Amino acid sequence: MTQPQNDNERVRGYLVGQANKLSLPELVEKVRTDALPLREAAAAIPAERLGDHPIEGEWSAAEVWTHILDMNEHGARSVPAIIARGELPERARDTISGETRAGLKTGQQYYEVFLLRREELLARVLQAKGDEHLDVKINHSMFGDLNWREWLLFMRVHDLDHLGQLRKIAAALGS
Repeated sequence: MTQPQNDNERVRGYLVGQANKLSLPELVEKVRTDALPLREAAAAIPAERLGDHPIEGEWSAAEVWTHILDMNEHGARSVPAIIARGELPERARDTISGETRAGLKTGQQYYEVFLLRREELLARVLQAKGDEHLDVKINHSMFGDLNWREWLLFMRVHDLDHLGQLRKIAAALGS
Protein backbone atom coordinates (compact mmCIF):
# COMPACT_ATOMS: atom_id res chain seq x y z
CA MET A 1 0.00 0.00 0.00
CA THR A 2 1.70 3.17 -1.15
CA GLN A 3 -0.10 6.49 -0.87
CA PRO A 4 0.93 10.14 -0.68
CA GLN A 5 1.63 11.43 2.82
CA ASN A 6 -1.57 13.48 3.06
CA ASP A 7 -3.61 10.38 2.22
CA ASN A 8 -1.76 8.50 4.96
CA GLU A 9 -2.67 11.20 7.46
CA ARG A 10 -6.30 11.15 6.30
CA VAL A 11 -6.50 7.35 6.62
CA ARG A 12 -4.81 7.45 10.02
CA GLY A 13 -7.30 10.07 11.19
CA TYR A 14 -10.15 7.84 10.04
CA LEU A 15 -8.68 4.79 11.78
CA VAL A 16 -8.11 6.57 15.07
CA GLY A 17 -11.41 8.45 15.07
CA GLN A 18 -13.71 5.62 14.03
CA ALA A 19 -12.01 2.85 15.98
CA ASN A 20 -12.38 4.80 19.18
CA LYS A 21 -15.93 5.99 18.44
CA LEU A 22 -17.52 2.66 17.48
CA SER A 23 -18.57 0.04 20.00
CA LEU A 24 -16.86 -3.32 19.66
CA PRO A 25 -19.96 -4.93 18.06
CA GLU A 26 -20.15 -2.03 15.58
CA LEU A 27 -16.45 -2.28 14.83
CA VAL A 28 -16.63 -6.04 14.30
CA GLU A 29 -19.70 -5.71 12.07
CA LYS A 30 -17.99 -3.08 9.92
CA VAL A 31 -14.88 -5.22 9.48
CA ARG A 32 -16.94 -8.36 8.79
CA THR A 33 -19.40 -6.76 6.37
CA ASP A 34 -16.83 -4.88 4.35
CA ALA A 35 -14.77 -8.05 3.82
CA LEU A 36 -17.71 -9.92 2.26
CA PRO A 37 -16.91 -8.82 -1.33
CA LEU A 38 -13.65 -10.76 -1.06
CA ARG A 39 -15.77 -13.90 -1.57
CA GLU A 40 -16.88 -12.60 -4.96
CA ALA A 41 -13.33 -11.59 -5.83
CA ALA A 42 -12.17 -15.11 -4.96
CA ALA A 43 -14.57 -16.57 -7.50
CA ALA A 44 -13.77 -14.03 -10.23
CA ILE A 45 -10.46 -15.52 -11.31
CA PRO A 46 -10.35 -19.08 -12.68
CA ALA A 47 -8.10 -21.40 -10.72
CA GLU A 48 -5.87 -21.97 -13.74
CA ARG A 49 -5.22 -18.19 -13.95
CA LEU A 50 -4.64 -17.52 -10.23
CA GLY A 51 -0.86 -17.43 -10.71
CA ASP A 52 -0.91 -15.37 -13.91
CA HIS A 53 0.56 -11.88 -13.92
CA PRO A 54 -1.92 -9.81 -15.93
CA ILE A 55 0.56 -7.02 -16.55
CA GLU A 56 4.32 -7.40 -16.42
CA GLY A 57 5.60 -6.23 -13.06
CA GLU A 58 2.17 -6.58 -11.39
CA TRP A 59 1.25 -9.24 -8.85
CA SER A 60 -0.78 -12.33 -9.53
CA ALA A 61 -4.04 -12.94 -7.69
CA ALA A 62 -2.34 -15.74 -5.75
CA GLU A 63 0.39 -13.34 -4.57
CA VAL A 64 -2.21 -10.74 -3.55
CA TRP A 65 -4.25 -13.36 -1.71
CA THR A 66 -1.12 -14.60 0.08
CA HIS A 67 -0.44 -11.05 1.23
CA ILE A 68 -4.03 -10.69 2.44
CA LEU A 69 -3.63 -13.94 4.39
CA ASP A 70 -0.28 -12.82 5.83
CA MET A 71 -1.72 -9.53 7.09
CA ASN A 72 -4.86 -11.26 8.35
CA GLU A 73 -2.67 -13.70 10.28
CA HIS A 74 -0.59 -10.87 11.72
CA GLY A 75 -3.73 -9.22 13.08
CA ALA A 76 -5.19 -12.50 14.28
CA ARG A 77 -2.02 -13.16 16.31
CA SER A 78 -1.34 -9.62 17.49
CA VAL A 79 -4.76 -8.36 18.56
CA PRO A 80 -5.64 -11.25 20.92
CA ALA A 81 -2.13 -11.19 22.42
CA ILE A 82 -2.51 -7.49 23.16
CA ILE A 83 -6.00 -7.93 24.61
CA ALA A 84 -5.04 -10.87 26.81
CA ARG A 85 -1.54 -9.99 27.93
CA GLY A 86 -0.59 -6.55 26.66
CA GLU A 87 2.02 -8.34 24.54
CA LEU A 88 3.92 -6.08 22.17
CA PRO A 89 3.53 -7.44 18.63
CA GLU A 90 6.13 -7.61 15.92
CA ARG A 91 6.14 -4.81 13.38
CA ALA A 92 3.77 -5.44 10.50
CA ARG A 93 5.36 -6.08 7.12
CA ASP A 94 2.69 -4.72 4.80
CA THR A 95 4.47 -5.75 1.63
CA ILE A 96 3.68 -8.35 -0.98
CA SER A 97 6.40 -10.99 -0.78
CA GLY A 98 5.78 -12.57 -4.18
CA GLU A 99 5.12 -15.87 -2.44
CA THR A 100 2.00 -17.97 -2.68
CA ARG A 101 0.46 -20.41 -0.23
CA ALA A 102 1.27 -24.03 -0.87
CA GLY A 103 -1.78 -26.19 -1.22
CA LEU A 104 -4.17 -23.37 -2.09
CA LYS A 105 -5.19 -23.77 -5.71
CA THR A 106 -8.35 -21.66 -6.02
CA GLY A 107 -9.52 -18.26 -4.96
CA GLN A 108 -12.24 -19.97 -2.95
CA GLN A 109 -9.62 -21.88 -0.96
CA TYR A 110 -7.77 -18.64 -0.22
CA TYR A 111 -11.03 -17.01 0.87
CA GLU A 112 -11.96 -19.93 3.14
CA VAL A 113 -8.58 -19.74 4.92
CA PHE A 114 -9.03 -15.97 5.24
CA LEU A 115 -12.58 -16.23 6.58
CA LEU A 116 -11.84 -18.94 9.14
CA ARG A 117 -8.97 -16.98 10.70
CA ARG A 118 -10.82 -13.66 10.49
CA GLU A 119 -13.88 -15.07 12.25
CA GLU A 120 -11.67 -16.49 15.01
CA LEU A 121 -10.24 -13.01 15.50
CA LEU A 122 -13.62 -11.27 15.47
CA ALA A 123 -15.05 -13.75 17.98
CA ARG A 124 -12.12 -13.00 20.33
CA VAL A 125 -12.59 -9.25 19.91
CA LEU A 126 -16.27 -9.56 20.85
CA GLN A 127 -15.21 -11.16 24.16
CA ALA A 128 -13.10 -8.11 25.06
CA LYS A 129 -14.21 -5.13 27.11
CA GLY A 130 -12.68 -2.78 24.57
CA ASP A 131 -10.20 -0.89 26.71
CA GLU A 132 -7.56 -3.56 27.26
CA HIS A 133 -3.97 -2.41 26.84
CA LEU A 134 -4.73 0.45 24.44
CA ASP A 135 -1.25 1.78 25.20
CA VAL A 136 0.31 -1.19 23.36
CA LYS A 137 0.72 -0.33 19.69
CA ILE A 138 1.15 -2.18 16.43
CA ASN A 139 3.43 -0.24 14.13
CA HIS A 140 2.55 0.25 10.49
CA SER A 141 5.10 1.86 8.18
CA MET A 142 2.60 4.34 6.68
CA PHE A 143 0.01 4.85 9.42
CA GLY A 144 2.24 4.81 12.48
CA ASP A 145 1.46 3.24 15.83
CA LEU A 146 -2.09 1.91 16.16
CA ASN A 147 -3.78 0.36 19.17
CA TRP A 148 -5.57 -2.94 18.64
CA ARG A 149 -8.95 -1.32 17.97
CA GLU A 150 -7.39 0.95 15.35
CA TRP A 151 -5.50 -2.00 13.87
CA LEU A 152 -8.70 -3.99 13.56
CA LEU A 153 -10.21 -1.17 11.53
CA PHE A 154 -6.98 -0.93 9.52
CA MET A 155 -7.55 -4.56 8.54
CA ARG A 156 -10.82 -3.42 6.92
CA VAL A 157 -9.00 -0.70 4.94
CA HIS A 158 -6.36 -3.23 3.95
CA ASP A 159 -9.00 -5.70 2.76
CA LEU A 160 -10.71 -3.02 0.66
CA ASP A 161 -7.43 -1.88 -0.88
CA HIS A 162 -6.55 -5.37 -2.02
CA LEU A 163 -10.12 -6.13 -3.04
CA GLY A 164 -9.72 -3.37 -5.60
CA GLN A 165 -6.45 -4.92 -6.72
CA LEU A 166 -8.07 -8.35 -7.15
CA ARG A 167 -10.89 -6.80 -9.17
CA LYS A 168 -8.35 -5.13 -11.48
CA ILE A 169 -6.53 -8.43 -11.95
CA ALA A 170 -9.80 -10.18 -12.80
CA ALA A 171 -10.66 -7.46 -15.33
CA ALA A 172 -7.21 -7.63 -16.91
CA LEU A 173 -7.50 -11.42 -17.22
CA GLY A 174 -10.92 -11.04 -18.82
CA SER A 175 -12.62 -12.86 -15.96
